[in-house]
Amino acid sequence: MSSTKRIILVTGANTGIGYDTALFLARDDSNNHVIVGARNEERGLEALKKLQDLNLKGTLSFQKLDVTSDESIFAAVKELEAKFDKLDVLVNNAGIVIPEPLTRAAMRETFEVNVYGPVILTDALAPLLKKSNDPRIINVSSGLGSIGLRLDATNQYYNSTSNAYRMSKAALNMASANMKYDYRENKFKVWSYCPGFVITDLKMGGAERGEASRKTRSEMGAESSETSAQGILDIVNGKRDGEVDLFVQRYGKTWPW
Repeated sequence: MSSTKRIILVTGANTGIGYDTALFLARDDSNNHVIVGARNEERGLEALKKLQDLNLKGTLSFQKLDVTSDESIFAAVKELEAKFDKLDVLVNNAGIVIPEPLTRAAMRETFEVNVYGPVILTDALAPLLKKSNDPRIINVSSGLGSIGLRLDATNQYYNSTSNAYRMSKAALNMASANMKYDYRENKFKVWSYCPGFVITDLKMGGAERGEASRKTRSEMGAESSETSAQGILDIVNGKRDGEVDLFVQRYGKTWPW
């Protein structure tokens, strides 16, 4: 595809924050080409068709991608290199929350998706990102990963557990810092971005994925995931460039690291 397009890959884009992000990016600018990344091909293609049926300004395509599998990551990167001459924006959005108890298996699964996947995928895509004139990486983190807030008893989420999730997002924040250092000579812009407490399909507590999860979150006061997508769009469009070394969240706000 012509390099005149801004090529954007969003992982976990078949639902929730990822889907809304793909929607907002494709709707915003005819110059945007958004790659809908998803590990489930059927659901990913359904999301792609749903987006394409909206007749958005930008263009879209699908990429099968399971961030827990090195084989899937490297196969996807090879396909992307064959289709595109660069990658301008990588949104590492795919993530999971596994409720307590805190077991070795729960921690391993959480880190596979929330930490190992984004790190390995970013490293594999670095050659394509380096070909961009303005490479951007947005790691979708969480305020629950803030070490400063975890020690603040006045914080509204102080009593929230999800310890495996908290630790994984703290690790992802360090990964963002490492990426800023590792790719400094290529002038990569890297953000840790907290999308806020919003309605998504992520498993939470005793609820299952899908409608049950959305219902639980809604009852707890979660906002629309479109607010998260708007925050990512602001970063892509350069509105948060002055805060590239900060842990940013929606509405122009930041969290302590």
